Amino acid sequence: SVMNAELYREAMKIAAECGIPVMAHCEDKNMVNGGVMNESGASHRLGMKGISNAVEDVIVARDILIAKETGATLHLCHCSTKDSVRMTKAAKEDGLKVTAEVCPHHFTLCDEDIVKDDANYKMNPPLRAKEDVEALKEGLKENIMDVISTDHAPHSAEEKKKSISESPFGIVGLETSVALTITELVSKGIITPLQMAEKMSYNPAKVLGIDKGTLNEGKTADITIINPEESYVIDSSTFVSKGKNTPFNGYKVKGAVKYTICNGNVVYRYI
Repeated sequence: SVMNAELYREAMKIAAECGIPVMAHCEDKNMVNGGVMNESGASHRLGMKGISNAVEDVIVARDILIAKETGATLHLCHCSTKDSVRMTKAAKEDGLKVTAEVCPHHFTLCDEDIVKDDANYKMNPPLRAKEDVEALKEGLKENIMDVISTDHAPHSAEEKKKSISESPFGIVGLETSVALTITELVSKGIITPLQMAEKMSYNPAKVLGIDKGTLNEGKTADITIINPEESYVIDSSTFVSKGKNTPFNGYKVKGAVKYTICNGNVVYRYI
């Protein structure tokens, strides 16, 4: 986050004039204070410094208010708290140009799933409480939250072998996002298959202002073909990414990506 609010306001004014969306990673850096996971019973049990919900919420509130003043288009990245959902809803009801996204790890896992010092569970923002997870799911269901993103952040095995307190933030997200979305949201009736396509393709293109994200005739043939009923166990050793850092290794899921087509060319085929 840009911590100088006046500088940020001037940047938002320019972005508004140019029709450029502002993408916000909402984190009050002054409040982090060396935190490495959610401030909760889990952080106390593991002896780790915590990151409170307010670290995100304070900046979400600030950014929305500055966007309101400047007329900027604001997109809130990887939201993780119940109050981020609440404030996004209020911003939309106020007619502001505000959109928001959620990552699969934030609607699938909570801080209680961290049972030992395993840096594959370290991401920023961190895994939050169960009540935050439920709020994120409800926000996606009600179309308050517009986008399902990945926050894809590959790291080496050496980096992630370190303690949560010493390792870098981030997990691999691209290769598990479809299956986790189908498993946790579509299969459970929280969102429909069309909502999934909207939040993972059509809406992201709208946020970015690019002519993508549809299957209309004459559009770019960027297509993912999925078998939503196929079950498998996530095996990080099979990832195409050089990064294998994921908390979902060994996680049973539904929804296999069979083909990825980029600009009309098959670039990935599931064997």
